[in-house]
Amino acid sequence: MSGKGRKIPGSRLGRLARLASVSARTGANMLLNREAATEEVARKAAEALGTLRGVAAKVGQMAGYVDGVIPEGQRDAYEKWMQKLLAAAPASSPAAIRRLVEEELGAPIDQLFVEWSETPIASASIGQVHRARLPDGQEVAVKVQHPGVARAVESDLQNAGLLERTVAVVGGSKLESRRILEEVRTRFREELDYQIEASRQQRFADFFRDDPQVVVPAIHPRHSGRRVLTSQFIRGYSFDEARSAPEAERAAWARAMWRFVYRGTLVGGMFNADPHPGNYFFLPSGQVAFIDFGCVQPVTPERRRLGSATHRAASTGDRREFERAGREMLGLRGGAHERRALAYLHEAFRPQFDSPFRMTRSYVAALVDQFRQIATASIRERDGSFVSFPPGVFFLNRLQFGFYSVLARLDVEVDYAAIERDFLPPA
Repeated sequence: MSGKGRKIPGSRLGRLARLASVSARTGANMLLNREAATEEVARKAAEALGTLRGVAAKVGQMAGYVDGVIPEGQRDAYEKWMQKLLAAAPASSPAAIRRLVEEELGAPIDQLFVEWSETPIASASIGQVHRARLPDGQEVAVKVQHPGVARAVESDLQNAGLLERTVAVVGGSKLESRRILEEVRTRFREELDYQIEASRQQRFADFFRDDPQVVVPAIHPRHSGRRVLTSQFIRGYSFDEARSAPEAERAAWARAMWRFVYRGTLVGGMFNADPHPGNYFFLPSGQVAFIDFGCVQPVTPERRRLGSATHRAASTGDRREFERAGREMLGLRGGAHERRALAYLHEAFRPQFDSPFRMTRSYVAALVDQFRQIATASIRERDGSFVSFPPGVFFLNRLQFGFYSVLARLDVEVDYAAIERDFLPPA
């Protein structure tokens, strides 16, 4: 990817102009559901969005791995180049990164670390990661925020059009955009504070400490701050490498991922709402290491109760209880909207009802499309049955659609219902 060391456009007008240029000159109109062009168009779109970073890059990232976002005929070219954005967004300059680390941690890098690699091992929309070694010999990963990215993110968060496109990527409706946009703004602003992320990562590490299949890297708080986050260095297979592993290994990793997502949500009361493929490392013996806890959605006790009842009913095949719990969870009140919402819910829980289940990309794409149709179709009925989806649905969809898309690429059959019966408490 090009753009190494470029200054991030920070002003709202500057970023709006660059986004308009992306759409006009490079074909980023694929994000706007218009006709696609060639592979060259997709390449330029990925490069431009990567240089913009911030929320603009997040839109590109989500579109690159969530099935059902890019039209079928355009998907392969776009996904190819967006995978490069996922794996290697343009890096900030070594000098700027050094200045930021030293300013944030209050000491020269040579005193903070006995080894420091100038070349980042990963770069994403908010920050980049450097390999380093602490004075006590521990190898660590140091995530450093891109200089200037906070201003870029804030500019994007004031761009209602970009945020509406972000919401639409995972099936959000313009009919509820004001509330959803505020949720998006809150979570994305939190991603700029690595101290919040460190505390959340520690909560996940504590919760999964007794789980032999789930690995959450340890935090080093003395070498962390608001814009620098230092944690245990993890070595493992990348997602692309994991996809070519033997089926038994892929199935074990899929089971670990399902436990992490749904045990963390339904029992632990929190979920990591950024499931893109770069956030996993695949280890021997079926272990998966999970990184990047910048976008974590808390789950209230009441939402946990309702979600657990719905998952429990699905994992035991109790369709009558599933519909009762689903109605309560979604606050349904009969009519056309309830019929559509419950039909969608049944489809979304097919991995549990039809276990063992093989996730496929066509299944995920159809699920995304079905969700998109619910609100608009129900309101057309004019029977007064439409109710807004509960708070947090945007990030829940970002998790579910993205997570399902990742599992579909592992291409394995797994008994997801048995996994949930293992960790869900009885009714």
